[in-house]
Amino acid sequence: MALQTSEIHADGPHGLLAGSLLSPAGASDCAVLIIPGSGPTDRDGNNPFGIKSAMYRLLAEGLADRSIASLRVDKRGMFGSAAAVPDANAVTLADYADDVLNWVAVLRERTAARRLYLLGHSEGAMVALAAAERADVDGLILLCSPGRPLGVIVREQFAAMPEYEALMAPVDATLAEFAAGRHVASAALPPALQSIFPPAVQNFVIDVFRYDPAALLARETRPVLIVQGLRDLQIGLADARALQQAGHGARLLLLPHMNHVLKDVPENDRAANLAAYADPALPLSAGLVSGIADFLADAR
Repeated sequence: MALQTSEIHADGPHGLLAGSLLSPAGASDCAVLIIPGSGPTDRDGNNPFGIKSAMYRLLAEGLADRSIASLRVDKRGMFGSAAAVPDANAVTLADYADDVLNWVAVLRERTAARRLYLLGHSEGAMVALAAAERADVDGLILLCSPGRPLGVIVREQFAAMPEYEALMAPVDATLAEFAAGRHVASAALPPALQSIFPPAVQNFVIDVFRYDPAALLARETRPVLIVQGLRDLQIGLADARALQQAGHGARLLLLPHMNHVLKDVPENDRAANLAAYADPALPLSAGLVSGIADFLADAR
C-alpha cells in the first residue's frame, strides 16, 4: 500500500512546530501522535549523541502498513521546530503537554480519522500522561514509560553502570537536591557528572522530578496500552507493573527481546544492546506494531 507523507505545522509559543504526517493511501479510521523521548530527539527517533535507530520513522511506517495514520513531531526549539522557542532548554513538562494539545487539534483538522491516540515513548510517555487530562483523544499508548518518579529510575540507571560505582555518593546527593527543587553547582561535581547535569538542563530535571507517572495514569479512564521491553537498559519491568497497577484496566504488552529503542537484542549482551541504538537497518521488535494495531482495533 502506498504511503503519503506531509509536512504539517502547529502553533508554538513564538513560531511554528513541525512534524510529519504519514498516512496510508486510503482512508484511515485511526491516527496516533508519536511523542518523542528525552533530549534532542528528532521526529524520526534520532539524536546527535549517537542514537540513529530511526525508531519513530519505522514505527510510523509499520502502523501505516496497517492502515493507521501517524504524526511524528520535532520538540519545541529543536530541528524543524527550532523557531517555536528561542531556548529549547527553557521548557517544562507542562509546556510539552501544551504542544501536544496543539498537535491534537491539527490532527483533527488534517485527517479524517475518527479516533486519535497519544503514543509517547520514554519521557514522551510522561508528556502524554501530563497532556491526557486535557486532550481530545480516545486513549494512550505508553512505550517504555517511567512508572515511578524519575529520580528513582535515574538512580537505578547509574547504579547499574559499573563506571559510576565510585560516584554514587555525589549522584545520590545531586538527585536529592533536584528532588528537593534545588539546583547544584555543576562545576563542583566530578567531571564525569558535569556533562550529565549541566546548568542548562537543571530546571527541566527539577520540574520532571515532581511528577509521578503512576499517579497521573490513575486518573485516566480511557483505553491504555503499556508496552515494555524486557531488555530495556533504561526502563524496567517494575515501571510497567507500577503503571498497570495504577491504570484502570490498562493492557500490558511485554516484549521479551525489546530494548529501549524498540529493537530486539541478544540477552545479557550490553554491547549489542547499545549498538542497536545506532542501527537504523535493524527492524523494530517483533510483535510491537502488531500489538499496537491489535490494541487499537480492540479499542474501537
